[in-house]
Amino acid sequence: MSVSEPTFFPTASAAPTFRHSVEAWMRQFQDWLCQQIEAADGLGQFQEDAWQHHSGGGGRSRVLTNGHVIEKGGVNFSAVEGTMSEQAARVLLMPNPQYFATGVSVVQHPRSPRVPISHMNVRYFEAGNGEAWFGGGLDLTPIYVDEAQARWFHEQIAEVCAQHDAMYYTRFKEWADEYFFLPHRQETRGVGGIFFDRLTVGKDGDRDSLFAFVRAVGEVYGRTYTHLMRQNATLPFTEREKQWQLVRRGRYAEFNLAIDRGTRFGLETGGRTESILMSLPPQAEWHYNLQPEPGSPEAATQQWLRKGIDWVPAPSVPS
Repeated sequence: MSVSEPTFFPTASAAPTFRHSVEAWMRQFQDWLCQQIEAADGLGQFQEDAWQHHSGGGGRSRVLTNGHVIEKGGVNFSAVEGTMSEQAARVLLMPNPQYFATGVSVVQHPRSPRVPISHMNVRYFEAGNGEAWFGGGLDLTPIYVDEAQARWFHEQIAEVCAQHDAMYYTRFKEWADEYFFLPHRQETRGVGGIFFDRLTVGKDGDRDSLFAFVRAVGEVYGRTYTHLMRQNATLPFTEREKQWQLVRRGRYAEFNLAIDRGTRFGLETGGRTESILMSLPPQAEWHYNLQPEPGSPEAATQQWLRKGIDWVPAPSVPS
């Protein structure tokens, strides 16, 4: 069943180019999402830090700290352009070193180990040769996996995907399982979600259809995550559970620093370090060879951190 939180926000008004239309919507989406998270938190407010990119454009970093539910969270917007080094273009598989990129990137680190860490981003790229594509995704990293909530989260995503393409959920869920994976730990970052990259205009759909899907991804994140914030914020927890949260935050940091492509893109293109590393938790811990006790809730959560879990039945292909 879908949640009842507000799901509407305006699309961008007419702009001189498609690039400008996408950038304008990204700005509006950042505003809307910050409002939704502040309302669900009930205390914290985002503080904005506007910045300029050295080669063109800039962004608005918004960070919420010491809220009622969110200990540290960020909703960042950027629209930057420039010319990459030859090495950076090769590493990032860019067809041309000139680029324009705009997007919104989100990570929320709650106070309570009963409220999941969450991530979402939506982005649009144009290369100097005219090639353009969208990317994005959303996923959930519970400290303690609640099976019913994980299945509900995937159901909401699958429903939205089905409105745009019958196979999007299956395709992008598998992609998320592969992407949000720590090979050095042999575990997934959390219960996954969807991930997609380089949905190329022309090859993978027309620009308006791809843009509509990206807008829907942003919207479903806003309503599902704020619903989980409200649902879990008042659940009791122990000091042991808080310590486990710090350990799981450490795994989250490992992924973002060692694997995440967005972090790599920002650093390779000379982006703003504070905004790029906004995704890191305020506190985390690492313990040598820490293993959950057999039969413990922590061990139960570890059992869910694997690829290929069928959270919802795959949508059938129309005949």
